[in-house]
Amino acid sequence: MLKTIEKEISKQAAPPALQAEFAQHDFEKLRNFCRLTYITSIAIWLLFNLIISTKGGQGFTGLSLLFISVMVGLTVILGFIHNYRHFDVLNLIFVLVITLGLRLIIFGLPAETQPIWLALASSSILYSASVLPLSRWAFLSVAAINCVMLNPFLMTQASIMDLRGLLILCYFAFLCSLTIYSFFKLRRVKLHNYTMSKLLVAQAYLDALTEIPNRRSFMLQAGHELQVLPREHDHYLAMIDIDNFKKVNDQFGHDIGDEVLKRTAANIEAVMTGYEYARLGGEEFAVYMSGVRRSDVEILMDTLCRRVREDPDEHPVTISIGLTRVEEDDTLNQALAKADKALYRSKNSGKDRFSFYQ
Repeated sequence: MLKTIEKEISKQAAPPALQAEFAQHDFEKLRNFCRLTYITSIAIWLLFNLIISTKGGQGFTGLSLLFISVMVGLTVILGFIHNYRHFDVLNLIFVLVITLGLRLIIFGLPAETQPIWLALASSSILYSASVLPLSRWAFLSVAAINCVMLNPFLMTQASIMDLRGLLILCYFAFLCSLTIYSFFKLRRVKLHNYTMSKLLVAQAYLDALTEIPNRRSFMLQAGHELQVLPREHDHYLAMIDIDNFKKVNDQFGHDIGDEVLKRTAANIEAVMTGYEYARLGGEEFAVYMSGVRRSDVEILMDTLCRRVREDPDEHPVTISIGLTRVEEDDTLNQALAKADKALYRSKNSGKDRFSFYQ
């Protein structure tokens, strides 16, 4: 089954919104790795600069201090960036600065070794960029800057016509092609895995019919709030049931019953935004309200009952609600049992109303 689903997903192109969501997720997960890559790149650049400055007799110049200051400044800025698009731009600036700095360092080497070192530096920069969470255009821009700034045939003695130049060209072209291919292949695999995980999570924690959270999601989220949120205000749990739902199914069919469930779920979602809500199963729903006063709960429940009752549809329904205040020593299951008893009280009192557990 999973292979069939995976095959179907791989055939479909990810929509732009999902690609943007994936890019943001990837950047957030790899932010510290990006910072580490920048710091390592700066350290290697500084080490090479010091070696060439001392062995080559050039000395550590003010231009070297300027480059190191700019790169350190860009690394600091990275810590304040939260959007992947901004990181794309920052990375382009960083690559431009470090490739220019590398070229200046390599120009301090003997002329016959410069093309080889430029090819090595170019492949290293391109590989480093391929493992960063960059968008397609940002990576291709890095590749373009890299090929221009660290071109082993630009301002050197190397020539494509001689043997050494031809070997350098083959090495340069092979590594660049392999790295670019690996970047796009890896990015495609990561996007595919992200899409699969989103689908599986949605199937596990969302109700397929109403597209709101299901019982598993509610037990997880409400249980978390019950344990960690402070009790500055009360916590309340509501059980919601559609009145005479069986009669709707028997009289109009299950298709109409499904539409009623969808409408009710949409009304709950509209009124209870900001709280945990879910379809528990059948025609039963639940809402967990944390940090609220009883008067606020009464207003919310009255609004929800009225909204469902006045929903302009040819198959109108009403709902009954049972409420309980979640006590300090209550478990979630105990609170659900209390709310369920209050729900039966609402049902037996005429329906289309809410009642508190007593």
